[in-house]
Amino acid sequence: MKLLVVDDDADLRALIAFALRQAGFLVVEAADGQAALEVFEREEPALLILDVNLPRLDGFEVCRRLRAVSKVPILFLTVRGSEEDLVQGLDLGADDFLTKPFSPRTLLARVRALLRRAGFVGESRPAAGDFSLDPDSQSVALKGGSALRLTRLEYRLLQFLLAHAGRPLPPERLLSHVWGYRGRGDRQLLKQLVHRLRQKLEADPARPRYLLTVPGVGYQLEASGGGDAALSGED
Repeated sequence: MKLLVVDDDADLRALIAFALRQAGFLVVEAADGQAALEVFEREEPALLILDVNLPRLDGFEVCRRLRAVSKVPILFLTVRGSEEDLVQGLDLGADDFLTKPFSPRTLLARVRALLRRAGFVGESRPAAGDFSLDPDSQSVALKGGSALRLTRLEYRLLQFLLAHAGRPLPPERLLSHVWGYRGRGDRQLLKQLVHRLRQKLEADPARPRYLLTVPGVGYQLEASGGGDAALSGED
């Protein structure tokens, strides 16, 4: 399930994203109101975590524009505590407020409650093409075959690639998702992780059909196999 986190405080945004990824969510980020609208349109998240005080467009304006086109749950983050702000946000269509500072446990509880209210009764199994992921057992099944157990990092990498199947992703985005906030990942570790994942997914890891290298760009998952001949398994 994909969530959008919008906050101009890079450290706080990274901490929130890390907590959500640890809980198994896919996370995309934006640092200002205008970027939030652009990312929302491109990524179609299931829930929005939105700071009130943002550059370019503030959170209230972002909420107003989104409510004109979407009913996606919106959780406001604010350092303000006035009744006027609460009333304005709720009148614009916000679903909940969380005042800074807050604990990751409280944030996750609010997020899960909003998703349940929106009809997401538990996390579905991500699936596309030949792939079906099981977050509970941290495994993947190909074409309905036997489940393959993955390590925590392998699962995170495959989860993110599957959410963007058919699109090349640069190493920086993969590193951010897999290793999270101030993680220890680097390109060499990512290369090793891709290699290990290919050993589990591919009939011939030297000639991959699913997890492909896009020269000069990054990596791409072809969920139904049969990758483009212009792509390769070479890193």
